[in-house]
Amino acid sequence: MTHSRSGKPFRLAGLLLAAAPVAASAAPIVMGTYPDKLFVVEETTGKIAEHIKLDTGLPTSLRLSNDHKRIYVTTITTGGIEVLDTATRKVLNKFSLNTPTTKYRFTGGVPDPTGKYFYTIMMTIDKAVDRYKVSKWQYATIDLAQKKVVKTVDIPDEDNTLNAARANMMISPDGKLLYLFRDKVVILNTSDFKAVDHIDIAKPEGAGLENTSFGGGVELLRNNDEYVSLFTAADPYIHNKIFGIGRFKLASKTFDFTPIGPAPYQMAGLQVTPDGKDGYTVTTQGTTGNKRCEFWHFDIANNKVVDKAEFPCRSRFQLGMSSDGKKLYIYGASYDIEVYDAKTLKWDKTWNLEADATMAGLVYAQ
Repeated sequence: MTHSRSGKPFRLAGLLLAAAPVAASAAPIVMGTYPDKLFVVEETTGKIAEHIKLDTGLPTSLRLSNDHKRIYVTTITTGGIEVLDTATRKVLNKFSLNTPTTKYRFTGGVPDPTGKYFYTIMMTIDKAVDRYKVSKWQYATIDLAQKKVVKTVDIPDEDNTLNAARANMMISPDGKLLYLFRDKVVILNTSDFKAVDHIDIAKPEGAGLENTSFGGGVELLRNNDEYVSLFTAADPYIHNKIFGIGRFKLASKTFDFTPIGPAPYQMAGLQVTPDGKDGYTVTTQGTTGNKRCEFWHFDIANNKVVDKAEFPCRSRFQLGMSSDGKKLYIYGASYDIEVYDAKTLKWDKTWNLEADATMAGLVYAQ
């Protein structure tokens, strides 16, 4: 069964193979660590090649620009943003939004294609004479040149759900549309943050799989015109949930959804190999001591689960993939990166970071 909002037929395999090409070597892993650094890890050896000090504090999300020339880092200590050049990894721009009387809370966002603005969802905490005043969750535009918030709009009550601030964000190639992927898909005009469409499919949630980066964690495959990931949907009568692969055309507001099977209890996002043939996710069942985690391997062309393998759970973690698609990474909220072979789904090695990592990380091709 295939759904198309545009009403036109589609061929998933062909579309996936048209994804942006990615170099297969010399891809550094950039990890956020406590209290205020980024570690650059050599993907071939697992050794730490560089420490990058962030003057604005603890990194909570990393976002690669569409042209792969900039990394946008958000920090929670001072409500900061730092912009790095990917070639030299030098900090090009940095500033903190917090003032002595106002603090800003946001954990990610997306730059517009020109690099002038940064869109996010934030909350402000204002210190009054006798109390603190906490705002509603707001859509916000941050001017990176002026280094300040230039627009805020309260999120309407119907869209202000529990996970409103944790939405994955994508922006259309012309910068006019902002996509929020969470318990449903919301499409906004970036000019006034008015919703132009709601789509009734949802991002799956994984227990312990935090997604604070808004970009999918250690993200590699990036096609500026499309967003491809796993989604869940429920029928309107008995509300059985199914999961499948959704593909959004960011400019035209059209999408396709191909169901694969009954939705597991919880699952992570989708990591796709550079050739577009294989996809991987993590599913979780149970909680705390009864929690079980499995890698799921997809044949993307035929929309099938071809292999599964259980691995030791962490309480919180992220799923990532190596630049050549041959390794899977389990990382975040720990001192190491666990490396698994993508073909066999078996543990390969563990890289010691010798520092407590946050949930923010990415791999990018140089």
